[in-house]
Amino acid sequence: MQRSTLSVAVSLATLAGLAPLCAHAGGFIEDSKASLTLRNFYIDTDNRSGNAAPSKQNEWGQGFMLNYSSGYTQGTVGFGVDALGLLGVRLDGGGKAGKANAERQPGTIFPLQHDGSAVDEFSSLGLTAKMRIARSELRYGTLQPKLPVVVSNDARLLPLTYEGAQLTSNDFSNLTLTAGQLEHTRGRNSTDLRALSIAGANGSGAKSRDSNHFYFAGADYKASKQLLLQYYYGELDDFYQQHFLGLVHNLALGPGILKSDLRVFLSDSDGKNASRAGRQDNYLSSGYYGGGVTKGEVDNQVYSGMFTYSLGGHSLGAGYQVLTGASDFPYLNRGDGEGTSTYLISDAQLLKFNRAGERTWLTRYTYDFAAAGVPGLNFSVLYLNAEAIATAHADRGEWERDIALSYVTPSGPFKGLGLAWKNASLRSGLPSSATPGYASQRDQDENRLIVSYTLPLL
Repeated sequence: MQRSTLSVAVSLATLAGLAPLCAHAGGFIEDSKASLTLRNFYIDTDNRSGNAAPSKQNEWGQGFMLNYSSGYTQGTVGFGVDALGLLGVRLDGGGKAGKANAERQPGTIFPLQHDGSAVDEFSSLGLTAKMRIARSELRYGTLQPKLPVVVSNDARLLPLTYEGAQLTSNDFSNLTLTAGQLEHTRGRNSTDLRALSIAGANGSGAKSRDSNHFYFAGADYKASKQLLLQYYYGELDDFYQQHFLGLVHNLALGPGILKSDLRVFLSDSDGKNASRAGRQDNYLSSGYYGGGVTKGEVDNQVYSGMFTYSLGGHSLGAGYQVLTGASDFPYLNRGDGEGTSTYLISDAQLLKFNRAGERTWLTRYTYDFAAAGVPGLNFSVLYLNAEAIATAHADRGEWERDIALSYVTPSGPFKGLGLAWKNASLRSGLPSSATPGYASQRDQDENRLIVSYTLPLL
């Protein structure tokens, strides 16, 4: 993969700065869109095991997300600009983090001040320059990619964003090509931009290691109306290289549809993580390597399949996932896993089920009440059970159960108003303390209540 994406994107940003001067030429203004999304978010997490603080995390906030997207100027090459303004306001911060014997503590959806209390508010502004030629688009600035090798998360008060460049081409029939480079990320409870890392190399100890270069490329090929084939490559400089193969197929079976979703990830070391000197310098990946050693070289393979049968408003699915290799599944984050998602079929509300050696089976049921005459109302339940997590003492297991109920008003004066309740329970055979050779995990129960509404402005 050519690593010149950034230099091209810098040129784009310069040219896009001229776009407002050309607004009269075409649809730059006429095709502009703007909206304000309001999100009221409450979360209550109860850590049920272990003595370490916090035992409970309880926070409530109001989020504001202003989205602006311009049209493109006329001509063979069109230019435009997007903007994303984010503001989070604290309604209840839950005391002070790290305070002994506190009933509840913050740290889930708000940044913390020096004394451990949640800030009153936090905000950020992200700008994106864009250029379009035919059916290809190049974007530089704030990005929210949703790709197998990098998944932006929007599951809290405000979304996680990245800074970098992304090129997407639809110039070939039934084929979408994607490539780009990411340099920084802004967490969902943060205002600062940070470099990129993986679990095991950051977040603890005297040395923290990261990288400003994540390269990605991939293709989505629609072989037929029923079959989608995917290949993606991701590389975090000095940490890991990752290949992804995917297949999605829909088959008419009786009165319903059977969806097959097969995914393979092959991850290996890169740069400093591939050398003993680099790993001694903390360019590490978490996992189990024997002899009580829990950090080392990236070495992970994931094989998974999910099969879902849909009939009327009902959908019932079952899946299985196997991880092999000595390391955990590596994924792009800030080093501590905060606020990031993966494209694993096992990525759930509380856990990702991505530990070395882990084998997970899962089942999911969803019901769309539109089939019963109540459009906008949806229910789902997900259960995951894992075993064979590699530790120094024995293979261990864990399970999670998620329940979600949501309603979006389909019409009337409150059209688009969304209400959601999400409940999750996690129980683990892993200890709650950092015993050598173990990946520690506390039992948890969690509830989230979300009220959202998007107001069109343009």
